[in-house]
Parts: sequence; structure tokens; C-alpha cells
Amino acid sequence: MKNVILTLFFLGFCFFASAQSQPNVGDELVINEPTAVNYKYVKFPKLNILAKRGKVANYKSVYGDTVIVKEVIANDDGTTHVVLERKDGTKFFGYLKSVKANYNKSIEAGEIAPTT
Repeated sequence: MKNVILTLFFLGFCFFASAQSQPNVGDELVINEPTAVNYKYVKFPKLNILAKRGKVANYKSVYGDTVIVKEVIANDDGTTHVVLERKDGTKFFGYLKSVKANYNKSIEAGEIAPTT
């Protein structure tokens, strides 16, 4: 009985681990605050570009935003990139309709996270 419970637990863990590594079009993600000053794996514009466009030079306007995966790009080297758009349809920083992100590395770094 103990072995059956442990086996079911292990299979459930494997199912959830594999579900996170493969994004699908339409998945909802949340943009978190980066651990450094800039986002490393989500390709937002640099802060000096935002300042030149007359915007406030910080990323606080995207913290906690819900985004939708619009396209999944699987490369030959095994990396997976996703194209993200805001769920409410507004533009990032007033001029970007979508941004590209390295899915696996940005999840590991905590820059984006699946919604619960």
C-alpha cells in the first residue's frame, strides 16, 4: 500500500513537472519583478530607450501583469521562446504590442510564472 501511494505521488509530480516545461498558445503567465535591475530573459526595451521615448525609466508598470502566450517557437538547440501579449490588450510601455521571452530560463529566474 505504501509503495502504491509513493508511486502515485511520483507520477503526479512528473506530470506537473512536464506540464510546466511545455508552453501552449493561450497559456496565461504573470510577469514578476526581476531579481536584478533589468529583465534578462524577457526582452523588454532597455531603460535608456524608455527614457528617450518620454516614459518613466523603470519596469514597475509591468510587475504583476497577466500575459497570454501568443506564439511558441521551438529552436533546434532545445530552447523554447514565447511571444507574450498583455491579457487586457494594452501595449507594453505604450508602444510594444508583444515581447519575446526565453520560456525555460525566464521561469527558472522567476521573471515570469504560471498563473494559479
